[in-house]
Amino acid sequence: MREQRRMAAPERLHRVNRATIELPTSGYALVVDGQMKTEFKTKDRALKVARDLKGRFPVLQVKVYDAEEKRSEEIELAAAA
Repeated sequence: MREQRRMAAPERLHRVNRATIELPTSGYALVVDGQMKTEFKTKDRALKVARDLKGRFPVLQVKVYDAEEKRSEEIELAAAA
């Protein structure tokens, strides 16, 4: 007869990957739905990626965080002409 498999050890069941909550001290960060995702050295690159993401997924809340000024800029879809 076949032996039944046992469940994984309890400590493995409770393992959770947590998002980074530390904001960068320099450069720019892409913030999606309140969670920091990626850091960039230049503002132009951060804005380009943020606009591309917002264009593909308009429902997401996308912001670019400026570490030097300690403020974020929300990215909106461009109005249709």
